[in-house]
Amino acid sequence: MISGVSGVWSTREVAELAGTTVNAVRFYHRSGLLEEPERRSNGYKQYRVRHLVRLLRIRRLRDLGVPLSRIGAVDAEGDEALEALQVLDAELQETIQRLQRARAEVAAILEHRAPAGVPAGFETVAPLMSEADRSIVSIYGQLYDEQAMADVQRMIARDTDGESRAMDQEFADLPEDADEACRQGLAERLAPALATHLTDYPWLTDPRPHLSRGQSVTDRTITEAMAELYTPAQRDVLRRVLLTVRAHHAQNDADPQPGQ
Repeated sequence: MISGVSGVWSTREVAELAGTTVNAVRFYHRSGLLEEPERRSNGYKQYRVRHLVRLLRIRRLRDLGVPLSRIGAVDAEGDEALEALQVLDAELQETIQRLQRARAEVAAILEHRAPAGVPAGFETVAPLMSEADRSIVSIYGQLYDEQAMADVQRMIARDTDGESRAMDQEFADLPEDADEACRQGLAERLAPALATHLTDYPWLTDPRPHLSRGQSVTDRTITEAMAELYTPAQRDVLRRVLLTVRAHHAQNDADPQPGQ
C-alpha cells in the first residue's frame, strides 16, 4: 500500500508508484539518470514528485526500447532528442525485420519438422539429410555467401528422388570395413550427381568469389570438419567420386569432337 504523505515517498513506495523496482531505482541513481533525494532526519531517503516524474519518464523510454545509455539524449529537448529518436526508430525497424525473418524461419521449421539448427532455407530438405550432412551445411553457412548457400540448397533438393536417397543412406551406413568393390561401386553411382552439379554451378571448381572468409580459413575448417564428421571409409568414397568425375571429364576432353 502507498503510504507517502505530502508528496514524500520512500524508495519502495516511489518504485511501486512508478511501476519499477527498488533495485532499478538504485541503478538509475548509480547511472546518473535519477538525482539523489534528500534524506529525513532518520537517514531514510524522501522522494518527491520530481523524482516520481523522472522515474515515469525513464520507464516510458525504456518501454520504447531506448537503451539506458541514450536516455539522456532522448529525454533532452531540441535537435539532439530528435536525432536520437530517429536513430532509435531505424534500429527498431531493423529489429522488427529480424524478428519477422526469425518467425518465418520458425514457421518453416515447424511445417517441415526440420531440426531447429539448420541454416535458413534448408528447412524443406533437412529432414532428408544425415546428421553429418546437416552439420557440414551449417558450417558452410559460415564460410560461403548467400548465393552459394542457395545453390547448395538447390543441389540437395534436386537429389531427393528415391534412388538418390537410397544412395545417400548407403553412404551414411557405409561400414568402415567396406571392401574395394563396395567403395568403388558406390563412388561410381554417386559421381553423376556431382558431375551435374559441377556443370550447373561452375563456381564449385573455384569458390573464391563466394567465400565469406579467407581461403586458408575455409580450407582448414572444411578439412577439419570432414575429418570429424565422416568416417575414413566415407572420405575414401568421396575421394573416389572426385577421381571418377575428373577421369570422366578428362576422357571427354580427349575424345575427338564431331567434324574433327
